[in-house]
Amino acid sequence: MSALQVGVVLRLPNGGSLGPQDLELIDAVRKERSIIGASRALGLSYRKCWLSVDALNRTFESPVVATFPGRREGGAEITPFGERLASIYRSIERHAAHSAKRTLDEVIASLNWSFQKTASDADKEPNQDRASGR
Repeated sequence: MSALQVGVVLRLPNGGSLGPQDLELIDAVRKERSIIGASRALGLSYRKCWLSVDALNRTFESPVVATFPGRREGGAEITPFGERLASIYRSIERHAAHSAKRTLDEVIASLNWSFQKTASDADKEPNQDRASGR
């Protein structure tokens, strides 16, 4: 049995968004120090990762990821603003999960434990692509 998870997606007033996939990308860029390395680590196309980084950087006045084309020691790094943004997002996630725990316990208590997903349930899954094109 897996634990119930609370997911947070911030839909920002300027049309941008920030969600779990963005944080995975930020973490991968931090670790790999490149967008292409992050794309390999996440199993995504370089183009998708690059477009996601570009969207993140355009969403905010300060860049989230700094890129350095041609640099041998890593072509990308998370900016101080990007680190702060990731920290804020994770804080929001923790607060949301903590605040919802009691109510979610009631939801868990009402689950049908013999439920099995069918092919038609795949249609009900949230779209894995980001609403903002990321």
